[in-house]
Amino acid sequence: MADEEKKAEAEKFKGKANEAFKAHKYAVALDLYTKAIEFDDTNHVYFSNRSFTNLKLENFVPAVDDASKAIELDPSFVKGYYRRGSAYLAQQKFTEGLKDFRKVAKIKPNDPDAQKKLKLCESEIKKIRFRDAISTPDAVVVPISQTLDVTNYAVPSSYQGPKLRGEDEKLVTLEFVKEMMESFKNQKLIHTRYAFEILLQVKEILQNQPTLNEIEIPEGSHFTVCGDVHGQFYDLCNIFELNGLPSEDNPYLFNGDFVDRGSFSVEVIFTLFAFKALNPKSIHFSRGNHESRNMNKFYGFEGEVKAKFNEPMAELFTEVFCFLPLASVLNSKVFVVHGGLFSQDNVTLDDIRKIDRNREPPDEGLMCELLWSDPQGPSGRSPSKRGVGVAFGPDVTENFLQKNGLELVVRSHEVKEEGYETEHNERLVTVFSAPNYCDQMGNKGAFIRFEHDMVPHFTKFSAVPHPNVRPMQYANNLMNMMM
Repeated sequence: MADEEKKAEAEKFKGKANEAFKAHKYAVALDLYTKAIEFDDTNHVYFSNRSFTNLKLENFVPAVDDASKAIELDPSFVKGYYRRGSAYLAQQKFTEGLKDFRKVAKIKPNDPDAQKKLKLCESEIKKIRFRDAISTPDAVVVPISQTLDVTNYAVPSSYQGPKLRGEDEKLVTLEFVKEMMESFKNQKLIHTRYAFEILLQVKEILQNQPTLNEIEIPEGSHFTVCGDVHGQFYDLCNIFELNGLPSEDNPYLFNGDFVDRGSFSVEVIFTLFAFKALNPKSIHFSRGNHESRNMNKFYGFEGEVKAKFNEPMAELFTEVFCFLPLASVLNSKVFVVHGGLFSQDNVTLDDIRKIDRNREPPDEGLMCELLWSDPQGPSGRSPSKRGVGVAFGPDVTENFLQKNGLELVVRSHEVKEEGYETEHNERLVTVFSAPNYCDQMGNKGAFIRFEHDMVPHFTKFSAVPHPNVRPMQYANNLMNMMM
């Protein structure tokens, strides 16, 4: 094929990719931009567009690589620096990101938008560095749960919202939870006193649970596993409409990433935690990569808690999240984890049980990989597209299952167009429960229902309407700039 014909074919694929991108079909767009590049790898726009698509898919490492290639092909191409800077910031590589935004401002010195973004970037990074500089990671920090006095938050007689029961106003009842959910639907909050009480009760429950939960599903019973909810409260309510409220006879496991991105994360987490306080056997949790201080600072949860309640409550959430279990085993057959498997062979369930989970997630090691890793098609392992964790193939999944006498891995952590996807020779399932993720992905949500035989049964569902509050409403300014 002549060069001109190749370029014409490349343009056709680019046009199709642009249409897919506009329709929020980012995985389709990614494949189409790749086809365009296969026909013409000299066009910087193709690489830039694929970089932006990778950003939307949270594939930050290839987003950097594609933007760098676009810059290599055209060093004056502003979008290349902007895409790469955004991908660096998403990985919290602030020095590298700031260099690219300074380059944008240098190339376009008279562009007010470029100058505004540079100033915002510099200001936010200065705040982050100042916060890090005054923190004392090696100091002995007294947990806020030990110093918090909830009696300082008196409930006034004028309060008309849901109330905890009992003489000391600490008892969570089903009536309270239902009233609270109705208040949340009407964009009303519970009193701060009650919010603290729920958090403190859940902390006591979680800290007495093991790092690896082992859950039995008796014959004649069932069990539901949900993936990421990401602050989409009205979609969470829809799950309960479809599948029933959590109870001892209708138990759930929510597999991490309850908060961030969606702007009703407070409503989501208090609903889930209230059911835990009501009956610990009715609902179980895995920790996700977003149940961490750094992610909450950038992706909205910390800002939302401070806006709706106060800073001490944000601190208490950080403490409580550190007690969330890292994984579960259902009926000694199904391993459930938020992210995935490991960069090393022969990891056992005992190795997971021994992890000290009461901390912020590290950047490497078993705990990190449980929260961050993703499956890949080819056998073996590869560096993660996210820049954290590892990409693992079907042989890694098979070896882990055989080593530990298991049959299936269930994980979440990734948007799937139909809400779930089975891969690795049907030995691994990804389930994602936030439909139309961030109001733009167009995906279905799903949940899995198991019975005693542990055969997964999938239910797909679409997004439901929610009040006019945009995703990332409370996120760090840098994240909103990139969005």
